Amino acid sequence: MSKNSKVLNLKDKISGNEADLSLSNLTEVPVRELAFFTKATVLDLSCNNITSLPPEFCNLTHLVKIDLSKNQLTCLPDDLGNLINLQHLDLYNNKLTALPVSFSQLRSLKWLDLKDNPLEPVLAKAAGDCLDEKQCKQCASKVLQHMRVIQDEVDRAREKRLLREKELEKKKEAKQREREAREKEARKREKAEEKEKRRKEYNAQVAAAAAREQQKKKNEEKKKKNGQAAADKKVVISAPKPQRSLIGLLFKLLLLLCLGLAGVAAACRLTDLQKEAMCVPVNIAVDDGLSWVKEQEGVVRQLVANLSAAAKEFLESAQASKN
Repeated sequence: MSKNSKVLNLKDKISGNEADLSLSNLTEVPVRELAFFTKATVLDLSCNNITSLPPEFCNLTHLVKIDLSKNQLTCLPDDLGNLINLQHLDLYNNKLTALPVSFSQLRSLKWLDLKDNPLEPVLAKAAGDCLDEKQCKQCASKVLQHMRVIQDEVDRAREKRLLREKELEKKKEAKQREREAREKEARKREKAEEKEKRRKEYNAQVAAAAAREQQKKKNEEKKKKNGQAAADKKVVISAPKPQRSLIGLLFKLLLLLCLGLAGVAAACRLTDLQKEAMCVPVNIAVDDGLSWVKEQEGVVRQLVANLSAAAKEFLESAQASKN
């Protein structure tokens, strides 16, 4: 009900194409309600207590004439330039010090009153006195011109800022590319070092294998040489064996001869053959020998000992040769 009552009340204040909300003790603009009445192109909000305009006020693009005189406005919305159809704007007796940059976009504006506002000196000089219709038209023209200059400065500043941001972005990208290039180079170097390390390890393994193979060959050659040397030594050592065998053979023949002589002497001495002529000299020799032996008993004993030692040594040597 309250909303409908507001609409109805606002409707009561509309006459033709004009919405008269002056002297209504308003502190804010009923933007939502005004949006319903697009045919009301003239809006009178003078003599109220309005301190600011909401951003939505800039959507009332159907407005052609706005009277905001004798309020408490300290600023205007940034998008005021959206009111592209606005031709008449009365801001007399407010608390404005500056205008939004978008003010320069009010290309349809033909009349402007900025009297009795604490404007900045440059803006106040552009606005002039606004004492009559002509001066208010001049105010609109000069203020628009002034705001276009400010707009150009703002645009240039924005372009410079954008250019600076773009340059910073380029530098950032360049640094990023440089960092990526360094990282790529570092990875490439690490791969090369790792590859070189593996190559060295492989070469070391090959060299170690070759060294082991060479050492193996040396050991085999050494073993072979040692075997040959041992064989040569064996040949050298075994060379005197024929001499020892010859001595043994001679000793054996001598022993057989002695045994034969002993047998003959025994036969001639102990059998009936002793009377035979052939045994006489043998018996004589035996008797002489026995006499000599008796005489040489010590010598014989020494000779027997020597013969026994020689025989023992001969047997030991023969046993060692067999082993």
